[in-house]
Amino acid sequence: MIEEELAHAGIAAHEGKVLVDAAPAVLVEEALKKGEGELTSTGAFAVYTGKYTGRSPKDRFIVDTPDVHDKIAWGTVNVPMSVEGYQHIKEKICSYLAKHDLYVIHAYAGANRAHSRKFEVVCELASQALFSKQLLVRPTDEELASYGMPDFTVLAAPGCKCDPAVDGTHSEACILINFQEHEILVLGSRYSGEIKKSVFSTMNYLTVEEDNILPMHSSVNKDPETGETAVFFGLSGTGKTTLSADPKRILVGDDEHAWGDDGVFNFEGGCYAKCIRISPETEPDIFNAIKFGSVCENVVLDDKRVADYDDAKYTENTRVAYPIENIPNSDPSGCGKVPSVVIFLTADAFGVLPPISRLDRNGAMYHFISGFTSKVAGTERGITEPQPTFSTLFGEPFMPLNPLTYAQMFGERMERYGTRVYLVNTGWTGGPYGTGKRMKLAYTRAMVTAALNGSIENAEFVHDKVFNVDVPQTIEDVPSELLNPRDTWADSCAYDAAARKLASMFEENCAKKYPDMAPEIKAAGPCSTAE
Repeated sequence: MIEEELAHAGIAAHEGKVLVDAAPAVLVEEALKKGEGELTSTGAFAVYTGKYTGRSPKDRFIVDTPDVHDKIAWGTVNVPMSVEGYQHIKEKICSYLAKHDLYVIHAYAGANRAHSRKFEVVCELASQALFSKQLLVRPTDEELASYGMPDFTVLAAPGCKCDPAVDGTHSEACILINFQEHEILVLGSRYSGEIKKSVFSTMNYLTVEEDNILPMHSSVNKDPETGETAVFFGLSGTGKTTLSADPKRILVGDDEHAWGDDGVFNFEGGCYAKCIRISPETEPDIFNAIKFGSVCENVVLDDKRVADYDDAKYTENTRVAYPIENIPNSDPSGCGKVPSVVIFLTADAFGVLPPISRLDRNGAMYHFISGFTSKVAGTERGITEPQPTFSTLFGEPFMPLNPLTYAQMFGERMERYGTRVYLVNTGWTGGPYGTGKRMKLAYTRAMVTAALNGSIENAEFVHDKVFNVDVPQTIEDVPSELLNPRDTWADSCAYDAAARKLASMFEENCAKKYPDMAPEIKAAGPCSTAE
């Protein structure tokens, strides 16, 4: 059977051994034998990914085949590659893999089997097979026995390097999705996040086009008694992982989900968490999840193999992959009810957005499309003051279709199910970064709790004309003066100027990226000229 699958994937006359659906312990042994990494003091497998310590968006392509030509939102994110270019690279990787030992994982993307897809991952490295086994949804023994041919095949060969002059790529790495051939090729990069996000990008096309289901770059948790479900959107640094990993709620998943008529479900069976500067105090669940079977990427170890999570020697983007069962209060089923609440998280370094505000349907669609947060001074060279970051749908690099398609689906579901949506600012108050203070986590948790249990709706709301949102005036365990950011600034005129400046940035982003946005949605966004 495996010979047939490899031949179907283009790997003929294979010369090495093949391990199929090996247990994590076997994959760890293989990875150690091949010198791919080393064990940490807690038993996790540590790898170093070389020059690629994160995703390489300029090396990602989608094959421009007739079936997707008129559907993909082509541009700087979704970059086309010709069929001829794909065929050349496909021959290259297949020829390479045919001469190496292979590690094959059969898995699902999608915990809800009614909407899942079968992904077969063929790896050069045992450690990447281990990553894939822990990150994707693991079939039962019965499901494996009747698995059949995959819906999609992933070929991952870090040792197979591209030549830009010959292969038409930008570097030695190439990540290539072919919807017509149902294939994903990952060449030249040992960063396993490329496998994860390629599967996610693929599902973000298929679930919309074939299932009419909304994919979401989000975390999800639910009430342990009622099953009431909440969805959290947010870019890096906004607190998505921290706030969704609520000890009083059950974690459904931390990153990739879909929303259908029968509820939400996790695309994955594991978590891929940032681990820079984590500790037992700051992130106890993640810290304790890093044990045997987990895969650490670019984490610095001392001479006793103890991880130093504060050391960014290789990258700030240190990562750990582990099965979701490693989190005590998680739901391995990966499924939840239709969400009653959606939280958009933003870290506003300008210090002007309310710490929590309520959005109507059009406002929710506007902020979903915008995907705003901000970088602060010192995070990157050349940044001396807060810089706005707009990532469409809170996951722009992974969305192949027109953003307005996803936003329309979101608005329809919000209205159909009466889902409440709130914008939560986990950033600064009392002034911008450098002057004001970061919002206290305890206050943010109290505001999110009020949103989740519905008590926030008992408050009086005041409309903020500049940001076009409704702001509650009282929330239990939160100082009332904190809820209106203008009141926290020493200079109210300076606040007004900063608020209008940020509102104008929203307007400029909208005009530049979404000229076809419906007028009623555009009108629901911030307004820099509001009186």
